[in-house]
Amino acid sequence: MASVNPFDVSDSEEEAERRPNETVDTERSPSEGAPGPPPGNPFSPPADAEPPTLLLSSNRTSPSGEGMSVSAAAISAMAGVVETRVSVDVIAAQLLRDQYILTALEFHTELLEAGRELPRLRDYFSNPGNFERQSGTPPAKDQVLGPGGPLNRAGSISTLDSLDFARYSDDGNRESDERVAESEVACQERKNFKSSPEIQEPIRQLEKRALNFLVNEYLLKNEYKLSSITFSDENDDQDFELWDDVGLNIPKPPDLLQLYRNGGSTLSSPRDKVDASVGVAFGDLPGNCVAREPRKKPDLSQQQQSEVVQELEYQLNLLNSEKQSLAEQIKKLQSEIQILKKSVSSPPPANLELCSSSSSSKPCSTNPPSVPSLDNGQYLDIRGVLEAGNDLVSTSTQNTSQSQQQTCNKATSQQRVQFDQPNRKLSPAFQQALLSFCRMCSESRLGAEVSRIADSEESVMLMLGRCLPHIVPNVLLAKREELIPLILCTACLHPEPKERDQLLHILFNLIKRPDDEQRQMILTGCVAFARHVGPTRVEAELLPQCWEQINHKYPERRLLVAEACGALAPYLPKEIRSSLVLSMLQQMLAEDKADMVREAVVKSLGIIMGYIDDSDKYAQGFELMLLSLGDPSERVVNAVHQVFIPAFAAWTTELGTLHTALIPSLLARIEKLLTQGEHGLDEHKLHVFLSALQSLIPPLFAVVLQNAPFTSRAKPHEDIPAIEVTRFPRPASPLQDMAIIIGNRELLSSLLLLYDHQLEHEGTTGWESLLWVVNQLLPQLIEIVGRINVTSSTCVHEFSRFFWRFCRTFGKIFTNTKVKPQFQEILRLSEENVDASAGNGILTKATVPIYATGVLTCYNQEEDRKLLVGFLEDVMTTLSLSHAPLDSLKASFVELGANPAYHELLLTVLWYGVVHTSALVRCTAARMFELLVKGVNETLVAQRVVPALITLSSDPEISVRIATIPAFGTIMETVTQKELLERVKMQLASFLEDPQYQDQHSLHMEIIRTFGRVGPNAEPRFRDDFVLPHLHKLALANNSQSVEGKRIDIAIHLFEAYSALSCCFISEEVMVNHFLPGLRCLHADMEQLSPEHEVILGSMIKECEIKVENRGISDAQGSISIASSLVGEDAKTKFLSKMGQLTTSGAMLANVFQRKK
Repeated sequence: MASVNPFDVSDSEEEAERRPNETVDTERSPSEGAPGPPPGNPFSPPADAEPPTLLLSSNRTSPSGEGMSVSAAAISAMAGVVETRVSVDVIAAQLLRDQYILTALEFHTELLEAGRELPRLRDYFSNPGNFERQSGTPPAKDQVLGPGGPLNRAGSISTLDSLDFARYSDDGNRESDERVAESEVACQERKNFKSSPEIQEPIRQLEKRALNFLVNEYLLKNEYKLSSITFSDENDDQDFELWDDVGLNIPKPPDLLQLYRNGGSTLSSPRDKVDASVGVAFGDLPGNCVAREPRKKPDLSQQQQSEVVQELEYQLNLLNSEKQSLAEQIKKLQSEIQILKKSVSSPPPANLELCSSSSSSKPCSTNPPSVPSLDNGQYLDIRGVLEAGNDLVSTSTQNTSQSQQQTCNKATSQQRVQFDQPNRKLSPAFQQALLSFCRMCSESRLGAEVSRIADSEESVMLMLGRCLPHIVPNVLLAKREELIPLILCTACLHPEPKERDQLLHILFNLIKRPDDEQRQMILTGCVAFARHVGPTRVEAELLPQCWEQINHKYPERRLLVAEACGALAPYLPKEIRSSLVLSMLQQMLAEDKADMVREAVVKSLGIIMGYIDDSDKYAQGFELMLLSLGDPSERVVNAVHQVFIPAFAAWTTELGTLHTALIPSLLARIEKLLTQGEHGLDEHKLHVFLSALQSLIPPLFAVVLQNAPFTSRAKPHEDIPAIEVTRFPRPASPLQDMAIIIGNRELLSSLLLLYDHQLEHEGTTGWESLLWVVNQLLPQLIEIVGRINVTSSTCVHEFSRFFWRFCRTFGKIFTNTKVKPQFQEILRLSEENVDASAGNGILTKATVPIYATGVLTCYNQEEDRKLLVGFLEDVMTTLSLSHAPLDSLKASFVELGANPAYHELLLTVLWYGVVHTSALVRCTAARMFELLVKGVNETLVAQRVVPALITLSSDPEISVRIATIPAFGTIMETVTQKELLERVKMQLASFLEDPQYQDQHSLHMEIIRTFGRVGPNAEPRFRDDFVLPHLHKLALANNSQSVEGKRIDIAIHLFEAYSALSCCFISEEVMVNHFLPGLRCLHADMEQLSPEHEVILGSMIKECEIKVENRGISDAQGSISIASSLVGEDAKTKFLSKMGQLTTSGAMLANVFQRKK
């Protein structure tokens, strides 16, 4: 006996008897619509009836096309007809009937994963009515019933999250508590549901953010601005200007008022009707089921009736507005028809008559080829084509005048596409009904857009304007830049200003935090838009978008605004450029906290300065330059020098104020700074002003060239030699390149030839710009240089670089004939002025190092190097013989010593001092070696420095020998060659141990000072074996010093040396034998000479004694641990040797670890 499918029989015999005539449904045609409950809730049973049981039926059809009843299927199965396969639809129906909802859901999921979606399950789970959750009261007559009884609506459907907000956004903010409940399906349409007052779930985070956005929008639209500000402050973690910040990957929903109006009705309006079913087809119900009950009018309460009335009134208003718009469109189309009729001189061809009807119709005229199409944003509607059937069949009576007119307009723009027509005699009504079985969706917004094909540029723009706001939120953030061309093209060509504004708003809010490449793409699009639409629309449409985002919370968005202001500057009206845009950038420069935003602001300001032509804005530009130069960020200051200052200088050049206002203003600020900072100069401000002056050197030289007597004779031609690569300093940016400032390299080369010739042969008569540089700028700069502190290495370095760039830019002839003479006149280095105290004051100031390092090093030819060597030798001789401070000479050596190219030159200068006849000069040379040793390589130290120092250490004058000690100490600190160190050590030992130096108080002072300076950084062996023992001897000898003045001097220097050396690691032996005894000797001196030092020395001694004691205890513990470790090492060695004697057999290896028995 064949097995019987249990799903094909009824649950009871009584049930089978009640439906003897039930048959299986055949496949439904599309004309019947999707299975589902009628609007009047036909599944509602009588009040006294029991909840019906929905019976399943098979959707499979027999080969003959006839249905088979369930009972017949059972009988045939019992008779031996074997059914080889059970339909999945049958299984689904049985699960739904028996209320195995979760099992059905799992079954539905598995079918989806297998690519076999079942319509029954899809319709069931996509219908929210199947999951309604009501209170515990009995079901009303109009209540929607699920299979087996009323189903309560899920709680989450009653929230804003039901509006398809449950999908995650693609910006990464995925909260685990936002998952959809298991009984919900993400694809269902959830609209117009009222929440149950008895059951309310806690609000979710996404729901809260969405509601916050809508509430804030409502407050703003209704002029509750203060409430909106307070509400925003209380929700400062949310950006109320950007819907994407909510975290949902869906378009923005309607505003709160629209949601209230649409959400107040329990009955769905026809325009929002969704084709859905409860999961069991209507035909599957038994013959005596509720479907056969007469339809009863729902018993609506008073509130429900009022809601229905409101909904109907709302629909009526919509229909009236639609009626008015259609009437206006009809009038417009009729006027266009009249225009077309007048423009046609001959009757249209027969094959283009598309608008004929069976009774009466107006012939459709077409344009001749010379007449342009007057189509105004209409479409080829495929719905209208289907209704029309074909051009050989009469137009259906259902066609509206609008669809007819659309077809006529299409005929005027291009020829109608012809299709082959069958030789049939079907009636139009039959043909229309037959074509209705084609499954097409045109009821939704998207379906309406798809069913229409734009037939003109304007209609394409209108379509894009409608569709893009819906497309953008559903595109991945990482790929949204692909939409930029589409958005921009639509915004350029769209006829409606409101739509254009919306599209540009989408463009600037396209990506939450655009990266560099995405910003470049958006800016490129903005520039293309500006070029296309002109300055008026740029001002009216693009600038408001920038203004809205000027205070955006994300720096990337503010950066986009800053960059856009510069990129759009050439395309703005000049009044807006110099007022609104300049004010926007000034505000961002002063208030924005992000360095990268201020950097972009500075660059955009530079671009604005390149296009501004309002001379009244000069003062504002100068203040902006000073403000940006004082920015704490280095990248902002670099942008000022690279972009803003060159652009501002180019503008002042055109105004003629570069050398009359801009440079003098900076010089005045520097002089004021020097006057105010006599007791403490603000070096940062000095650097700011001087760096600005340095960036103005190329524009100043361009002014000199462009206003020269020979400018009119400069003509570029091929015979002019190319400019040397090293002619000008390397520019900080292309805007400081002289070739770019002048215009081209050929013209610059021609001007330079004439410039050198003019300076060398013809002079500067009548050359006002150059005369200002020579007679006003240079003297003022040299005066400023003489006022700065020579001991400030920063100031000396800044001014040296300035003069170096100045001389290199203006050229060698200018430097030799104009700059050097002015310095030499002031310095007055002649021998007869050596003893004149008034003439040597300038030699002790910063003028010497700046002239040596900034002017004399500009050119590196042999004569230039000789001039530098001679100048330094003269300065060293002059200062030494006049007993003047050596600070200016030291500053020169430090600045030049930083460049290895000048080491040989400096050693030549020092050797001149070593062999000088004057002991004062030899002493100065010995002290200069100390400055030079640190930067010179060890080869030069061994070959040039140490021999010179050895020579000086045997000098007849004791002062010269003493002056070599710091240099020897520096060698011990920096050199690593052992042989060299031994030579230096021997020389220092001779100073300490030779009896002739026993009473040399100044020598001992210098040695102690040197040991304290170099001891912490010297080699440990040198420190332990040489420095500390000799310090101990000196401290011991000082106890017996009879001269109190010498004793206190030695004691103070020993205290400083021991304080520096106490931070070093000292071995216990040296600590006990030398360091502690030396401290005790020094302590004995300080008890008598300086009680305040005695207290500090006492604490130092106690600390050292504690270190020695602790080290002894740790050594004892360490010996125990060493012994134990030796035992452990011995055991490990024995074990490994035992392992080495084994073979690789696993069994033998295991025997090693077996316990002996």
